[in-house]
Amino acid sequence: MQATIKRRLPGLTRFFVLLLFLLGTLLPFYWMFVTALKSRLEIYGAKLTFWPKQLTWDNYATTFQTSNFPKYFGNSLIVSLTSGLLVLAVSILGGYALARYRFRGKGFVLLMFLSTQMVPIMVMLVPLFIVFGRFELLDTLTALIITYTAINIPFCLITISGFFQQVPVALEEAAMIDGCGRLSTVARIILPIMLPGIVATFVFAFTAAWNDLFFGVMFTTSESVKTVPVGLNSFVQKFDINWGEMSAGGVLSLIPVAILFAFVQRFMVAGLSQGAVKG
Repeated sequence: MQATIKRRLPGLTRFFVLLLFLLGTLLPFYWMFVTALKSRLEIYGAKLTFWPKQLTWDNYATTFQTSNFPKYFGNSLIVSLTSGLLVLAVSILGGYALARYRFRGKGFVLLMFLSTQMVPIMVMLVPLFIVFGRFELLDTLTALIITYTAINIPFCLITISGFFQQVPVALEEAAMIDGCGRLSTVARIILPIMLPGIVATFVFAFTAAWNDLFFGVMFTTSESVKTVPVGLNSFVQKFDINWGEMSAGGVLSLIPVAILFAFVQRFMVAGLSQGAVKG
């Protein structure tokens, strides 16, 4: 009996540790979902409730009626999709070059890309603000698209380069012997094999742009160009915080990411593990 307990103890310990981690991760989402369904009186009441006494959809209605949340939502979709696709296109081209070509200074280029990940984001604010101001791009979605594209390219490019390195060069050589050009070989042979890695890279770029608040607050002021994080931040007022409306907006902002992960989950798992296995 004791031997059985000792043998199972490490597994049970890992199980409970992971269970606590899971509960700690899900608790904020649960509380946001519950708060969005509570009345204002219950949210600010003295007694803490873990489930609404009476379900109400007023917070969702107020979010749409008293704010430009649909506009914020559309702006976030435009910015995230556009920057994600641009990052993917540049990363595929640059990643292929780094993985397949040998050229002088290749190690330095990789070092420069890696070094960008060590620079605090705040350091980039003033230079970007000056550049966008001179080109009259402040308070536009274009400024956000350029910013998110530039910030996410280094990491995504290195990631895609690692995926290219996992594809045997012999496949390209065989396709070229059969008459395919280099671009045709990459498009028809290599990219379909790398689909999980491509999807994983796009999801990273999309979520990074979708969740960003810092640059959205700094580069946008008009209601017509605010994104979802900036719009949710506006619920924090000087003497009050509209917890109900903010929670409702937070739940709605999770929908695109949840749908995206639901459709690409199998590709994400394969893509995240593909770069760790050589073959």
